[in-house]
Amino acid sequence: MATAGSVIKCKAAVAWEAGKPLVIEEVEVAPPQAMEVRLKILYTALCHTDVYFWEAKGQTPVFPRIFGHEAGGIVESVGEGVTELSPGDHVLPVFTGECKDCAHCLSEESNLCDLLRINTDRGVMIGDGQPRFTVRGKPVYHFLGTSTFSEYTVVHVGCVAKINPEAPLDKVCVLSCGISTGFGATVNVAKPPKGCTVAIFGLGAVGLAAMEGARVSGASRIIGVDVIPSKFEQAKKFGCTDFVNPKDYDKPVQEVIAEMTNGGVDRSVECTGNASAMISAFECVHDGWGVAVLVGVAGKDAVFKTHPMNFLNERTLKGTFFGNYKPRTDLPGVVEMYMNKELEVEKFITHSVPFSEINTAFDLMLRGESLRCIIRMQD
Repeated sequence: MATAGSVIKCKAAVAWEAGKPLVIEEVEVAPPQAMEVRLKILYTALCHTDVYFWEAKGQTPVFPRIFGHEAGGIVESVGEGVTELSPGDHVLPVFTGECKDCAHCLSEESNLCDLLRINTDRGVMIGDGQPRFTVRGKPVYHFLGTSTFSEYTVVHVGCVAKINPEAPLDKVCVLSCGISTGFGATVNVAKPPKGCTVAIFGLGAVGLAAMEGARVSGASRIIGVDVIPSKFEQAKKFGCTDFVNPKDYDKPVQEVIAEMTNGGVDRSVECTGNASAMISAFECVHDGWGVAVLVGVAGKDAVFKTHPMNFLNERTLKGTFFGNYKPRTDLPGVVEMYMNKELEVEKFITHSVPFSEINTAFDLMLRGESLRCIIRMQD
C-alpha cells in the first residue's frame, strides 16, 4: 500500500481521563516495527473490559489511552520479520497472543503465551517500550496491545489471527474476545456430554456465549442464573430452559439447583467475576462426575472458600482463559464454525453505531441494554 513505511494520520477515540467521554481526535500512527503489523480497523465492538478500565476504579490508571480490543480489520502493512501476514489479509486482533515459541505455546494444553499474554497495565509496544500513537506530538497509550478504537492501529504479529476473507468482519469481530471466551469455556473445558444438564452463572455476553456452547453440545437442560430477571427472556434464544434468581430464595442457590436437578448439574460455567457465584457454581455440580469451570475475573482481594469434602466427593473445578483457544492457531477455526452455521453470532449483536457515536455504545453497556454494540469505523 502507498501508506506503508510512513506515518498515517487518522481518527481515533481517545480517552483523556478516567470515566470521561471519549474524544474523536486526529492521531498519528507510526509504521510497524519488527514483528508488528499495522491494521486498518473496519469494525470494533465494545466489551465490558474496555468499560472497566476506562472507569479505572480499581486499577492503575493509564491515560491518555486508546481503548478497544474486540475488532476485525485488514492488514495495511507489516514490519520487519513478519512472514505469515501480508497487506490485504483479513484479520482479528486479539488481546492475548501466541508467539509459537515459548513453553506455553509449545504445549497442547495451554494458551498462556509467556511473551504475549494479556497485560492490562502496559500501554506501549513490547519491542521498544514506546507507543505507536501520538496526538499533536504527545504520546497516547495502547490498551491490551490492540487499541482498536482507531481507524489504524499497530499490533504485535503474535496477537493477530488471519481469517477467511469471505467472513463478514462486522459479525465475526465479536469472536476476537467475549464470545470465544464463553463458548470455548463450555466446549473446550467443561465439555458437556450430549443430554446433560448445565448451569450458567451470569447472563451477559460471555455467559450467553457459554450457554450457546451448551446448546450446541446438545445439553438437555440449561439453567441460567442471574440476579436480573429480565435477562431470562433473552437467554431463551441461547437455549436457556430454566431461570434461577438467587434473590428469590432464602437458601444458597447451589442448594436450589441441587434440588431442581436431583443432586446437582453435570456441568456449570461461571461468568460473573463474583466470588460467591464461583463457590455456588462449584458446589451446585453433581458429586461423582460434576465439573465446574470459572471464567469470570474476581477482584484482587477475592477468596474462594469451599469444604475439601466437595473435592473428595469427586467434583472437579477448572479455570479457563480465553476459552482455552490459542489465538492464531484456533480462532480461524472458530470463524469457520460461524461460516458453517455451527455457531451463531448475530444474536449477540444487539446494537450498531457509527464511529462518531462511540460514546453511545458506552452508555448502552452502562445501562445494561446491550450485549454487543458494533462500532462502524468507516461511517
